[in-house]
Amino acid sequence: MEPYEHVTQRQERRPWVVGVSGASGTPYAAAVVRGLLAAGEAVDLVVSRASRLTLLDETGIGFRDAHWREDLRGWLELGADGKPHSFEADVSDVKYWAAGDLAAGPSSGSYPVKGMLIVPASTACVAGVALGLSKDLLQRVASVTLKERRPLVVAVRETPLSGSTLKQLVALDEAGAVVLPASPAFYAGATHIQDLVDFVAGRVLDAAGVPHQLYRRWKGELGQARSPG
Repeated sequence: MEPYEHVTQRQERRPWVVGVSGASGTPYAAAVVRGLLAAGEAVDLVVSRASRLTLLDETGIGFRDAHWREDLRGWLELGADGKPHSFEADVSDVKYWAAGDLAAGPSSGSYPVKGMLIVPASTACVAGVALGLSKDLLQRVASVTLKERRPLVVAVRETPLSGSTLKQLVALDEAGAVVLPASPAFYAGATHIQDLVDFVAGRVLDAAGVPHQLYRRWKGELGQARSPG
């Protein structure tokens, strides 16, 4: 029995894989990671090469493989308005995989994960996943997630959408993914840019079945968005 007990212990950690593509919307990714960690979930992080340029442009943060913990902490502590130290960030239960590492753990279906959240998802990422290209680790993990019938949430961030992208999104839906456009709503009483970001992040976590308190839920009462609290 002892060998089996060791196997059970090794597989206790079952993270959510968060893939960050090159689309605009890096604050969405930060809010999702914070939400997962706040819910006690482990996170495996994949940051595409294109997303590093977007992150640098949107936040001024350079994401480096050799210093990923330091860079991730600075990213997660940043508010959507660019104000530093807006949040506290404990990244002790985050594991990072380089986008070019196709031998990484999540590239195999035998690696235990709960599912994958792509936030934000660019149209290039959508096309690659829909076509099964697996040109980098992010796309490979998404393909593995689909074939293993695990939850895959694709928070596409683009407008307008071309016909080819719409067809690819339909293909992802038919394959079992949740297609979740990064579309903030205003009924939750948003008064700050962070509220709009958190609404989208909260909807991503809703689709994954992860509890959170990122936005005020609709209760069927008109005017509730203007009420305090």
